[in-house]
Amino acid sequence: MMQKAIKRIYMSIVFLFLYAPIIVLIVFSFNKSKSRGQWGGFTFDWYIDLFKDRQIREALYFTILIAVISTLVSTIVGTIAALGISNMTKLGRTIVLNINSLPVLNPDIVTGVALMTLFISMRIELGFVTMLIAHIVFSIPYVILAVLPKLRQMNKHTAEAALDLGATPAYAMRKVIIPEIMPGIISGALIAFTLSIDDFVISFFTAGTSATNLSILIYSMAKRGVKPTINALSTLMFLVVLILMIIINKKNDKGEDIII
Repeated sequence: MMQKAIKRIYMSIVFLFLYAPIIVLIVFSFNKSKSRGQWGGFTFDWYIDLFKDRQIREALYFTILIAVISTLVSTIVGTIAALGISNMTKLGRTIVLNINSLPVLNPDIVTGVALMTLFISMRIELGFVTMLIAHIVFSIPYVILAVLPKLRQMNKHTAEAALDLGATPAYAMRKVIIPEIMPGIISGALIAFTLSIDDFVISFFTAGTSATNLSILIYSMAKRGVKPTINALSTLMFLVVLILMIIINKKNDKGEDIII
């Protein structure tokens, strides 16, 4: 009993240490006072001011637009890539999966600098397009890792049976294979969307001056001094990511393979 109590206390301290800063940020996003050390009463004024700010609205627009487009493209490309990898020989699959793991394990700053250097060397002006391409590039490996487990679970003879019964390859893909791996596809799309919303480092190096997402805006605003509107904005971003993670974990509870 004592050992269990110690373990629970230890875990509580760990979670308190991890989430205390976020709790403080959320609480002070409703603080009427601009002071970060004094409570001045409850208010929604900072959330109202947040959506009155033209700069924040533009950053929110770019953030959502890039997240949606990059999610769609990376999900399609990643699913097709996963289908190809699953049909490779064991040696080829191992080599490709190791290559696919490099962007996942690689530090974001290395990926960001590498992409920025690539775009500049190709004389592509940094902006919306380069940031979109960067988000697609770093999201694809996660989609592949989310889809592959469902392909491994699927009975390969099911698609073969459909072909033997007269189905065309396209019809078998659309009616047999895709429905079987759909949970993995949805999970990969949710992960890609979350990564895009949350990303700062890679966006910072590939955005240029013509496009700014919320993470870059928060960074630039914080350098001039933390305003209560930043707390409100950070709270909303945290809630968006939290909701997406709850959806992913709900799927995981139902026995669907998800790799994050």
